[in-house]
Amino acid sequence: MNDISPACSPSAAFDDPTRWRDRRVLITGGMGFIGSTLARRLAGLGADVVVVDSLVPDYGGNPFNMDGCGGPGGRVQVNISDIRDPHSLRWLARDREMIFNLAGQTSHMDSMTDPFTDLAINGTAQLSLLEICRQHNQGARIVFASTRQIYGRPRYLPVDEKHPLDPVDVNGINKIAGESYHLLYSKVYGLPTAVLRLTNTYGPRMRIKDARQTFLGVWVRAVVEGRPFEVWGGDQLRDYTYVDDAVDAMMLAMLTPELEGKAFNLGGDRVVSLRETAEILARHSDGTFSTREFPSDRKRIDIGDYYADDTAFRTATGWSPRVSLEEGLRRTVDYYRQHLAHYL
Repeated sequence: MNDISPACSPSAAFDDPTRWRDRRVLITGGMGFIGSTLARRLAGLGADVVVVDSLVPDYGGNPFNMDGCGGPGGRVQVNISDIRDPHSLRWLARDREMIFNLAGQTSHMDSMTDPFTDLAINGTAQLSLLEICRQHNQGARIVFASTRQIYGRPRYLPVDEKHPLDPVDVNGINKIAGESYHLLYSKVYGLPTAVLRLTNTYGPRMRIKDARQTFLGVWVRAVVEGRPFEVWGGDQLRDYTYVDDAVDAMMLAMLTPELEGKAFNLGGDRVVSLRETAEILARHSDGTFSTREFPSDRKRIDIGDYYADDTAFRTATGWSPRVSLEEGLRRTVDYYRQHLAHYL
């Protein structure tokens, strides 16, 4: 393997490179927002990273997310393939020590208008990957990215892992299936899997051309383009995870055997309302916003207030967020001021 490219230099803030050097890693959905950030981090720490992404236009994959990372002088190999294709997935997963399984369909509205595609990606393809590992690579450690959407409308706050699972859309139901397959294969077949239920993850490289990934992307695009953005409602409470903090958590989950066969919430540095979030973004970007009533078609699948109790994960791993919401939004806006054209 060739030397690491300078653009993939390791983050000084997280972990010992000797724990990652030459480790054989597969990242599904690896040209997406979180996957590419993880790939760049691991490559900088010396890992042998294989990225698989379908680059379906409506999803999060973007070739520019890997700009300057990999290629002839790098540690990242990119494979354009769909996780719904078991033949290519079998080939890609056969010799990987670690699999970060991040590929998925994330749009709640799309899951309601095209539920079978959501099922194929978030359900069937997840089972296919686990079967491939069971048959061909039982030693691979797997971290699966789930979502807080599986809880539905909270019955109490903060939401811990004991909260009932009662999703309000097809995406949440299929995400339950995906994570349940991972937990079952750990329990029955001994596959070393762990599940992280992510909250609102944001940061550089997220999708901003529409709201398929996160509403924050639409807000950021507006302020970078000099337009006001809209806040629907405004009183809803949320927590947010900056992408580098989410990557830290995934790496810790991969390195912590005590997490095997379990699902954990991931939260943020604090709880804020949507209105306060908008005020912070506007303050750090010279942006403006207006508020309006929640659209009726979205209201049916809105979960209201949500923020996580992630005590279990913090206790098990020592993780805590390092990037405040103010700093994270500032970094995000700065990134898109430089690279906006690549995300439209």
